[in-house]
Amino acid sequence: MLLTPQLLDDVISRALAEDAPWGDITSELLIPAEATIDAALVAREPGVLSGGAVFAAVMTAVDAAVVTELLIGDGDRFSAGDVLATVSGRARSVLRAERVALNLVQRMSGIATLTADYVAQVAETSARIADTRKTTPGLRALERQAVRDGGGHNHRFSLSDAVLAKDNHLAVLAAQHAGDVAAALRAVRAQLSHTTHLEVEVDRIDQIEPVLAGGVDTIMLDNFSLDDLRDAVALIAGRATIDASGGVNLDTVAGIAATGVDIISVGALTHSVRALDLGLDVAFTAAPA
Repeated sequence: MLLTPQLLDDVISRALAEDAPWGDITSELLIPAEATIDAALVAREPGVLSGGAVFAAVMTAVDAAVVTELLIGDGDRFSAGDVLATVSGRARSVLRAERVALNLVQRMSGIATLTADYVAQVAETSARIADTRKTTPGLRALERQAVRDGGGHNHRFSLSDAVLAKDNHLAVLAAQHAGDVAAALRAVRAQLSHTTHLEVEVDRIDQIEPVLAGGVDTIMLDNFSLDDLRDAVALIAGRATIDASGGVNLDTVAGIAATGVDIISVGALTHSVRALDLGLDVAFTAAPA
């Protein structure tokens, strides 16, 4: 998994430093140092949880003595009013961690919930729902984890992971190879390790045969109509994995999946998702002895 402890620590430390660069002056002025609280992470609306461990890690990063108990797991569905986790510890610590912890778990759960909605729409087909690189800078690993928690799949994590030649790449390649895209792609393939995936985006059916002749692993069909998608699937006939992108939303995804494509790339999973409404409710406060 790409959400390593080192990466998570980096995201949390930067977020906490941004939120309280010189401490939480409100809590430090209003709350006694030894006051403790019990609080609950409560769902204000139904959804799919993602980021429970991230929520807990933020609390621990502020104060190792804060205890967080997760009551459901990432990928689990919940209803409005459900308690998802409990938190106990020094009041100042919990209140300092609250906003960062909520920001991350709300965004991740929003992504997981939206992804699950897309996955449900294609459940009767063999198509996979996949994310894209249209992620929040610095939060890609968290957002990609949320897609997995929602039942989706990850596309390449970064530009370093796989070759994905898009229209601008092909324009440059064609110019360098006298318009012979197949020859250009074969030259690319010759330089690649056998473990490196090669995907090429096309936006017209007449581009498919030259791309296949170049030895690609996956063809991305960008903004194809449903009729053109069906024709493209028949033309490719299993010679490459088929990835559909462009114009994908909850109203169109089932129709796209029904054409027989293998993957549907959905930028909306991360670039325009709404954070889920979760709250931290204080249930009990104990004054210092």
